[in-house]
Amino acid sequence: MSKTPLKDRWKAGETTIGGWCFLGGATVAEAVGAVGFDYVGIDMQHGTIPYGEMVNMVRAIDLGPSVPVVRAPWNDPSILGQILDAGAMGVIVPMINSAEDALRAVDACRYAPDGSRSFGPVRVGLREGPDYLKRANEEIAVLPMIETVEALEALDDILAVDGLDGVYVGIFDLSLAMGLPPGNNDGEPKFDEALGKILAGCEKTGVVAACHSTPDAAALRVEQGFQMVTASADMTAIRGAMAGHLEAARAAKRK
Repeated sequence: MSKTPLKDRWKAGETTIGGWCFLGGATVAEAVGAVGFDYVGIDMQHGTIPYGEMVNMVRAIDLGPSVPVVRAPWNDPSILGQILDAGAMGVIVPMINSAEDALRAVDACRYAPDGSRSFGPVRVGLREGPDYLKRANEEIAVLPMIETVEALEALDDILAVDGLDGVYVGIFDLSLAMGLPPGNNDGEPKFDEALGKILAGCEKTGVVAACHSTPDAAALRVEQGFQMVTASADMTAIRGAMAGHLEAARAAKRK
């Protein structure tokens, strides 16, 4: 790969911190990628990002130091293959509720003999060259999401799936599934217990624990042992910064 794969950094014991793009557009992705995050996630599940735009956003992230990662809209081999063919070095797969779901995701992201990904790296082949096939299975990170009670109950079986690199915890959806408000519910026993169970399972099996976070909770997630922490998102960062600018301008006007 043209950049150090996240998997190599995790094996070296590093914790990777990422930014996130909900908003479509190559310029947005280029701006976030230029900040210096270890990776930038492109959200095709909840963001305003169709396939063609995702491809251009990967290209834009490639201009900076960050690794492009994409959250798929669903667990389907065709879209997972397209995401990887576009050049994503990691794929986050939502709504995984069982080992069978996780196995289907991993299988779609690996070339034979490790999986059934179809060979056609039209765009990523331009970036990586003719030996992409030799390195793809080892260097692409596949992260099924843990975001439901069903997934939490099936955690041991999911973590045992061969070829899975990490599990990505959807903090908001997992909270909702447990009857809590969406967000960081630290201090709530069942929330803390769920995160503890995931972290312990990952440590036991050597699987990376990853999560979606917020700036105020990111340091805690790193301290807890998550090796992949999404700390900021374009939409919230823009709104927060612009609200601060507006307040500063209004304060100056009142003087």
